[in-house]
Amino acid sequence: MELPGFAVAVWMFGCLYGSVVGYPNGKVREACTSMVPCHGGSPQLSPEHTITANGTEFKPGDSIEVHLSGPDFEGFFLQARDAEHLDRPAVGSFVLADRRHSQLLTCGRTKNSAVSHTSKAKKKDIKAYWIAPEDAPKHIQFLATVVKKYRIFWVKIPGPIVSQPDVLSPTPPLHATSEAMSTSQPVSYISKPFSASVCGITKFCIRNPTNCDPGSASCFFLSFQQEGSSVFIEMSGPSEGYLAFALSQDQWMGGDDAYLCVNVDHHVHVSTAHLKERSHPLLDSENALEDVSWRLADGLLQCSFRRGIRLPAYKGRFNLDTSYYIFLADGEASEGGLIYKHRRQPLVTNGLYNVTGLPQDIGGSRAPRLIKAHGALMFVAWITTVSIGVIVARFFKPVWSHSFLFGKELWFQVHRMLMLTTVMLTSISFVLPFVYRGGWSQQAGFHPYLGCAVMALTIFQPLMAGFRPSRHAPRRQLFNWFHWSTGTTARILAVVTMFLGMDLPALDLPDPWDTYAMIGFVAWHVGTDVLLEIHSYCLVHKVEVIEDDRVQILQSLTSAEAEGRLFKQIVLTIYVCGNIVFLVAFLIAINQV
Repeated sequence: MELPGFAVAVWMFGCLYGSVVGYPNGKVREACTSMVPCHGGSPQLSPEHTITANGTEFKPGDSIEVHLSGPDFEGFFLQARDAEHLDRPAVGSFVLADRRHSQLLTCGRTKNSAVSHTSKAKKKDIKAYWIAPEDAPKHIQFLATVVKKYRIFWVKIPGPIVSQPDVLSPTPPLHATSEAMSTSQPVSYISKPFSASVCGITKFCIRNPTNCDPGSASCFFLSFQQEGSSVFIEMSGPSEGYLAFALSQDQWMGGDDAYLCVNVDHHVHVSTAHLKERSHPLLDSENALEDVSWRLADGLLQCSFRRGIRLPAYKGRFNLDTSYYIFLADGEASEGGLIYKHRRQPLVTNGLYNVTGLPQDIGGSRAPRLIKAHGALMFVAWITTVSIGVIVARFFKPVWSHSFLFGKELWFQVHRMLMLTTVMLTSISFVLPFVYRGGWSQQAGFHPYLGCAVMALTIFQPLMAGFRPSRHAPRRQLFNWFHWSTGTTARILAVVTMFLGMDLPALDLPDPWDTYAMIGFVAWHVGTDVLLEIHSYCLVHKVEVIEDDRVQILQSLTSAEAEGRLFKQIVLTIYVCGNIVFLVAFLIAINQV
């Protein structure tokens, strides 16, 4: 029995936002180790607040009064740590002086080892008492994170160092903190755009788009030129916020050597940093860069600097005579120099490169190969094989009912082949993001959840078809409805999932082209479905009017469909060609990101 009507797909468009969690109540235990608030963005460069203590020496059991003061702030997080090992857990415990504005927190195994705010109420001064433990290290330094506003904050502001009696001060002097702002250096100004004329000859260059002109408002450019024992580096791109590149031993953010050029009040601040996993860069306390220059003009941010090939005195700086993956990112920055997370995937080289080796002129990709393959396979499956298989099963049973392939009707064999191909492609594609991410992605919104639903329906559909009742069995009609509804639900969810996936950072297809192209494909498929449905309706209800008896004779379904065989074959040919055009367009777009 034929299923009545036809499927009309309704899809929704939504903006997905990564979850951002703030702590207005001061319960910031998640930040005990890093002292970084989960607000997104990056910390400010120059602290406005100060930490003071009423003594410089302590003995186990002593109490030291600690003050945190400065312009109005909403939140804070105060700890004491081993001054010679600031990455170790908090030391000692605190006693509150004002329970209205401050509260005690337990970090790790040390009770009351940190102090934080109780609300977002503005405050200028916080006082607490630190109690020295019995096993205190020789030197203690107080550190504080201060939140002025949600996205304006400072991390690990260095406070005074207090020491046990008769213990010499550490030599050389301790760095305040690895997150402190970079030291300033003399700068000069670049007079014109960079040149790519010697790229691949004396310069190692990365350009995006490939072979673009660094003076163009759409060109991202990074070059390395060895000069003796140092390397001169140039970076430019269409950004009013910041540009950054990083050297990495893999294609993942984390443990990388980073360099930032940030537009701070129409001046470019150039600094070094290191990346810890997928978090904001931690600026270095010392800057190993020389000959710093910059330029802001014509929508381009340009900066250049020099650094030694090897910098053994600077922790976290990679040797430039080794091969690395190279990241190139851009994003927005506030007027105070606060940088925000890049909105799109960074450009990443396709392999490991030694920037002091043979000069090359290369490009890169903003989408990992596994994610590209994931998108390509899904487009092949749900734009071509599924769509054509559904059209064949719905409208070509009568047309190909007398044609056989391997002992089965031709329409059924074509339908089954296309659907099994869809299952295979979807299954392979489904695994690729998990291989790339190493697990579940928390930053992809609803896309992975809908993808799992599509995968489940894709597997369930052929399993259900394996238990299909015979053509004249009483349960055949029930099977037909379940088979149709499961397939239609899977197709609708697949289109919604593709809509959401096209704008994810890992595979950000060109806007608004990707949306228009997908809408065009949907309209193309629905239009073809409607055309064939109307054609079938007209044939089924075509009548012969016998004038003598005035009797209307309904033509048989078989003969009516036979009359429209040529029409349907022409429509199917055009439909398949159209699907191939849409598929090729999407594959080209995927290859170019």
